[in-house]
Amino acid sequence: MQSKYKIRLLRTNLLAAAVVLALWTPTAPPAAALVLWLSVGWLLITALLLDFSHRRARGLPWQMLAGGLLLCLIVSAPERHSILIWVFAAVYMLPQRPVAIAFNASAALLSWIMIAPFLSKPEWLLLLTTLTALGLLAVSKTRQLIDINGAIQQRLRLIPGLNLWAGEQLLRDLAREQIRSEREAIYAEVVVIHVKRHQLWASAQKLCELTYAFENVYRLNGTTLVILLLSRSPKEGAQRRRLICNALPEKVLYYHTPLMDVELSTLTLEMLHTSPAKTFGSMP
Repeated sequence: MQSKYKIRLLRTNLLAAAVVLALWTPTAPPAAALVLWLSVGWLLITALLLDFSHRRARGLPWQMLAGGLLLCLIVSAPERHSILIWVFAAVYMLPQRPVAIAFNASAALLSWIMIAPFLSKPEWLLLLTTLTALGLLAVSKTRQLIDINGAIQQRLRLIPGLNLWAGEQLLRDLAREQIRSEREAIYAEVVVIHVKRHQLWASAQKLCELTYAFENVYRLNGTTLVILLLSRSPKEGAQRRRLICNALPEKVLYYHTPLMDVELSTLTLEMLHTSPAKTFGSMP
């Protein structure tokens, strides 16, 4: 299934959930109605802004917002919204950092405590056992998918149709391009570009558009991109480098070095990211 169809299905589900919560508000108490409308607004905004992207939420753990809204809904009217506790099983399926998992687990536990007085002892014990089992299963499955996806990204393009590759591919390509440059008398250089985190994917796409089809762009981490430029001469390479870097969305910091000067036996991705000034000189 193509990703665009998955996005359409997810958007449809978010819109449907927003409609259901909106229909629930007329008979809700004032506090519960306020939280319901906040949830409806969040679902609508998320659905409208949702788009196919390879961005990953590595900044603020937004998954905590979903758990927080669920907790508020249940606390505001536990006798009315108790069924929503099962949504925590879906929240656990979201890829998230340990701090978000801990927060959502705590929110689910507090929700269970709020619902417990309305249930008999066998019922709330069964609810706790079932919800815990579903949560552990969801987290375990999500971790498997994250590991599989990480392994795939290390050997495939990060964006279909564009020459954007994972950093691990760079180390493999450098040796091949160094041999080819020496054999065919081609001038090649490595350009390391530092961007702000929110600029990364727009800059990567722009670099892919500005480089030739036989040249590659590599993502080292959330703020570092690398280009392997091939030119007929150092002068042409310098001209191309300046044109490409000047065309990026905003001013960026970049370093460069001829590929033949790179010592591949000791080069690591960490060196490329943390000490480019020592390895690659300075901006022209």
